Amino acid sequence: MIFPKRMTAVALCILLLDLPVLGGPRPADQRAGQIDALIPAATRNDVAAKAKDDLDWNDLLKTAKSGRIRASLLDGSILSVGSSSELRVVEHDAATQQTSLEVGYGKLRSQVEKITKDGGKFEVKTPNAVIGAIGTDFYVAYLGHKTTVICYKGQVLITPTGNVQILRSGRTNSSSNSLTVNEGQMVVVSTVLPPPSDTPPSVQQATLLATDVPPNAPGEVRPGGTGGAHTWIFIGAAAAIGTAIGVVATHGSTHPATH
Repeated sequence: MIFPKRMTAVALCILLLDLPVLGGPRPADQRAGQIDALIPAATRNDVAAKAKDDLDWNDLLKTAKSGRIRASLLDGSILSVGSSSELRVVEHDAATQQTSLEVGYGKLRSQVEKITKDGGKFEVKTPNAVIGAIGTDFYVAYLGHKTTVICYKGQVLITPTGNVQILRSGRTNSSSNSLTVNEGQMVVVSTVLPPPSDTPPSVQQATLLATDVPPNAPGEVRPGGTGGAHTWIFIGAAAAIGTAIGVVATHGSTHPATH
């Protein structure tokens, strides 16, 4: 019965050859970066996240009410995820400068390295908008079915999705389906995309705090811990951001939309 023994040996060899592919790390071209620091509770692909964890394409980051994450991408861009947020790193190719992120809900600050490659892009998608940057520092939040965008430095381009209407009294680009937000401006996208308005200093500071991960961030949370001073930062930032959304949305609603 030599033949069955040979078949068994061949089958074992095939299984052993497949093991590195099935259980090993993803190919190098699927790496996106790493988690630099975090405030628990936070997860990566529904497993407790840790500092120095690698980030791969399609990884899903989530933070609880007491959590935040700061991650670096391979091209040097920095992502700061606020509390109660969900971010998917859909794609990040540093060689071609192709980056695509999805904010399911919550808050994200992106400090983007300048794009110099032809066809390069850095996009953040929410359920009702796509935000593109060339090399800038900006904040995106999706809360209460509204996307809030604040441009701290540089310039971002917002393209609404679905049935969102652009209010034509604001400055729009030549393609007529996108709107530019310049440094120091903000906009809130709901059922309409209003013209950008100046960002109040208090709101800018609140959004920076809402996505900040301190250098001495704790590596763990003890049972029963409440987060201490961080909890008050979260509450203050949330209140300021909520007020800003109401003010900008009201401002936008005073402009008639054209079709």
